[in-house]
Amino acid sequence: MEMDSTRLPDLPLSGRRIVVTRPAGQAESLCEAIARLGGEAIRFPVIEIAEPEDTAGLQAATASLQDYDLAFFVSPNAVGHALDFILPRRAWPAHTVVATVGKGSEGALARRGFLNVVAPDQGFDSEAVLSLPAFAADAVCGRRVVIFRGDGGRDLLGETLLARGAEVDYVSCYRRRIPQCDPGPLIADAANGRLHALVLTSSEGVGNFLTMVGEQGLAALAGVCVIAPHTRIAAAAEAAGFRRVICCGAGDDGVLAALLRDAAG
Repeated sequence: MEMDSTRLPDLPLSGRRIVVTRPAGQAESLCEAIARLGGEAIRFPVIEIAEPEDTAGLQAATASLQDYDLAFFVSPNAVGHALDFILPRRAWPAHTVVATVGKGSEGALARRGFLNVVAPDQGFDSEAVLSLPAFAADAVCGRRVVIFRGDGGRDLLGETLLARGAEVDYVSCYRRRIPQCDPGPLIADAANGRLHALVLTSSEGVGNFLTMVGEQGLAALAGVCVIAPHTRIAAAAEAAGFRRVICCGAGDDGVLAALLRDAAG
């Protein structure tokens, strides 16, 4: 009988149980990578992605898309939900530049046929986007920009573009909500020392996680190592009461590197 190589005891994450809090449907690549390194990935989504309650903004943006010089997608969710609505209704205007941040969003756009995407090579936040030449004041002044995003979110990108002379419209193409998940098994495992790391990938996710587990749950989980792929998320986790937080690079590679460092002690 052939041995399952993902469970060999000399793999670097063998025996380690890691909570992955990404939304359902967005956690698989990381969970599979953890398993290949011998770890056990526990899926516990802290954000649920849902259709917008009101599509009036999407309808208006679709009808007037040709009036925009630049369209920015804040995440893979924004790419999927916006383009699922827009493309069955009209072709993308050739002159409307597409921009985003993060390799996941770039990949989502590439799969839809958008290959010449404006995006930073380094960094995966609004600050990195705003440092690009395409977003400089002389490039955006007098231009119309549409930002596709979920309900709410950071306003730094839009506010800075407004200050640089652009006209900016926000369009909500999905909404986020707290999932209905039972945190009991997670809390029990943490209390028994059976959890080794917790991957939190957004500041909103940190807040949702606290709501889901409550104060008693946090008391049990506060000693679990948190992996956070941004200083802002790491700061939110520390402020919440987690005692050991590792700030890592973006994407699966950054998270995995941090998990390996933690496992090596």
